Amino acid sequence: MSEHEHTEHIVSPGMYLAIITTLLILTGLTVAAAFVNLGRFNIFVALLIATIKATLVVLIFMHAKYAPERTKLVIIAGIFWLALLLFMTLSDYASRVDYRGVNYPMTQIISHTIDRRG
Repeated sequence: MSEHEHTEHIVSPGMYLAIITTLLILTGLTVAAAFVNLGRFNIFVALLIATIKATLVVLIFMHAKYAPERTKLVIIAGIFWLALLLFMTLSDYASRVDYRGVNYPMTQIISHTIDRRG
């Protein structure tokens, strides 16, 4: 056996069964959470569950857990790039001004608060 030979890590079928069961439970939890009125936290709960599911898929099914360090670095760089793009998009959305010269996201919050009081 040469010193540069690459060996693959073999994941047991039991591990795959546990992960797919967990993914199915989390999918059911996502559906159940959609029927619960959490106000503006619904999206946060759904995104948290989706992040957990995506992490399980990447780590186990894509074998990133057992990958070389360079592969892990590429995955982390991709996640960082996605976070940067989402941050820039959401900060642009939050600072938008509509055609009347009013900050759009803030008008929804303010008008919704006024409607509750009056």
